[in-house]
Amino acid sequence: MASPHVLLFPFMSKGHTIPVLQLASLLLHRGASVTLFTTPANRPFISTALSDTTVSIIDIPFPKNIDGIPPGVESTDKLPDMSQWPRLVIAAKLMKPGFEKALTSLPRISFMVTDVFLGWTLESAQKFGIPRLVYHGTSNFSMALSFDASPSQQLLIDSGSDNKKLFTIPRFPWIKFSKNDFDPAFVDPESQYKKHIEYILEQVQATGKSYGIIVNSFYELESVYADYWNREVKPKAWCVGPLCLAPAPQNKAENGQTRSWIQWLDRKQEEGKPVLFVAFGSQADISREQIKQIKTGLENSGVNFLWVVRSKLAEDDDEFEYQVRDRGMLVKEWVDQREILEHSCVQGFLSHCGWNSVMESICANVPILAWPMMAEQPLNAKMVVEVIGVGLRVDTSDGFVSWEHLKKMVKELMEGEMGKMARKKVKEVGGAAAKAVAEGGSSWKALNELINELHEETEVAPLQKQLQKAGPPGRR
Repeated sequence: MASPHVLLFPFMSKGHTIPVLQLASLLLHRGASVTLFTTPANRPFISTALSDTTVSIIDIPFPKNIDGIPPGVESTDKLPDMSQWPRLVIAAKLMKPGFEKALTSLPRISFMVTDVFLGWTLESAQKFGIPRLVYHGTSNFSMALSFDASPSQQLLIDSGSDNKKLFTIPRFPWIKFSKNDFDPAFVDPESQYKKHIEYILEQVQATGKSYGIIVNSFYELESVYADYWNREVKPKAWCVGPLCLAPAPQNKAENGQTRSWIQWLDRKQEEGKPVLFVAFGSQADISREQIKQIKTGLENSGVNFLWVVRSKLAEDDDEFEYQVRDRGMLVKEWVDQREILEHSCVQGFLSHCGWNSVMESICANVPILAWPMMAEQPLNAKMVVEVIGVGLRVDTSDGFVSWEHLKKMVKELMEGEMGKMARKKVKEVGGAAAKAVAEGGSSWKALNELINELHEETEVAPLQKQLQKAGPPGRR
């Protein structure tokens, strides 16, 4: 039997792409061949990440002259404003002819894993007889709770117009929610988000008709929610993570030089000073006034910190950098977040709670100060703080965080008793994550089962067709 051949197609966003690259590494280590689709502008990043692998990369031209999308922009991190995100996602549908043309030239594919935002690939998968799995990028927790608290159910019925009013949902009565815990697009589908919700619902429908969902998590972390999903909803969710524990590239230096922020962390380690890592992802839109509050809070907290700042929000930083020069560093370029979190002096993470960041922080045994900003991040924060207890949370219920409150929470995470408890708990959970991906662990077994199940199915199907065409013995 030939080795498995897996097709991967991540969405054009680093937060969606990086875990899929990590999945590619795991597949290669299982003896599979991998073909990955991307666009020309995204290829350099992917090629660099996969330079020491045998992954085959195929470019599909991204459509040009899209209204509202600047020329040459083919990923969310290059968008001038995240309000243009729906245009970018919808424009991706126009890549379908190029995608199908490329499929005709490939050897037999055991299965494909395509991003949840690329729901149109389901039609292509069905046309070519290829099982499609969805890379969802979220936890079982947020998937299960979003399903059970959809706008047509308890969420809108009980909450009225009060976004802070607490309520419970039938199948998970031990957790209290407010409207602030859910994406505004789902809380008020008739508002400005109507077009957004219509597109998302298309992706939900495509997911429901797919073979399964790849979940970047491990069963032991959220067994209640994984079991609920696989019992009550479809398609099946396969927990194969944390993907960040996949084998990493060997060379972490550029041109033989250690990156400046790693040198800075090394110095802090020599001084015996713990560091708070601050990063809010590449997609969150933070107001300039809020940025000022963050700067003031960090400056007055007295903690050492490394802050990755998006370039367009990095104006007027010279004075701030001078004021905090002895204990703070600002980085205005792309960083290997996993590498930073794994540095021994990093003892806390002020994070937007994107699921990749949550997984990376847990695996590095670093507690989280959760500051959710969009999408399913409030649910992730709820899980981090209330369910598994590996972090604390900034109060974002009023939509704005004062420097005084931020200072208080930063000091509590880095120096307080609650921070110590979260640090102890995250070490336990991080250990369980490592066991899940190790040989014989739950995620290790799940990925093997998935590969074997689908590879055998696609290998047997052509033989069955040949037998059917030939007819039963004796008729030849």
